[in-house]
Amino acid sequence: MALIETRGLTAAYGDFQALFGVDIAVGTGETIAIIGANGAGKTTLMRSISGVIANEPASILYRNEPIGGLPAPDILARGIAMVPEGRKLFPSLSVEENLLIGRYGRTVDGPWTLDSIFGLFPILKERRSNPSTALSGGQQQMVAIGRALMSNPDVLLCDEISLGLAPVVVRDIYAAFPRIRETGASIVIVEQDIAQALKVADRVYCMMEGRVTLSGRADDLSRDDIHKAYFGTDHHELA
Repeated sequence: MALIETRGLTAAYGDFQALFGVDIAVGTGETIAIIGANGAGKTTLMRSISGVIANEPASILYRNEPIGGLPAPDILARGIAMVPEGRKLFPSLSVEENLLIGRYGRTVDGPWTLDSIFGLFPILKERRSNPSTALSGGQQQMVAIGRALMSNPDVLLCDEISLGLAPVVVRDIYAAFPRIRETGASIVIVEQDIAQALKVADRVYCMMEGRVTLSGRADDLSRDDIHKAYFGTDHHELA
């Protein structure tokens, strides 16, 4: 049984339809990458799963329960945490205060505490009293990831975490993912950086214009398959 599953998921902003019948599944402890160009519908998919956008209840299942109509706080309380595009830290708060906000709405025992977040991202311990605005983009992204982990989620949704960051910074951030996986959490990563996504993912879904155009195990997908799915030719389905 999939931990999270979407079934014929559609989503719209007013008259603009962003998703057309999207089916994805995320297994327990699995890392999934969602790739695609700008406007493919990746962020809308993340917003739908995390409850930012309301959907038909049965179009999103979590542990086989319909959650598509639930608001974001209820989704978080069930164990699905989001690292949003653009980080969205609280500028008036310190690094430590931003991290502690991740505990609101879901306080369960688990591996992630302030100390373990500081172990994952040591620079944040040094900067714990600094305002978040005083950090570099990469350090702010670490805070955003740490804040989501503080809820000890079963599923971590990461939306465009490499956007606007230098490659060396992206590598540092992605180096934390094996540690996150060791806790048993499932991870869904939305990425435009295909190479980075393929390195960490068990399985990949490629989206274009609100539809899944390719899915399969990361090891099984050729560059040609991905290129066609990313830029648009025939639909492929790889088991």
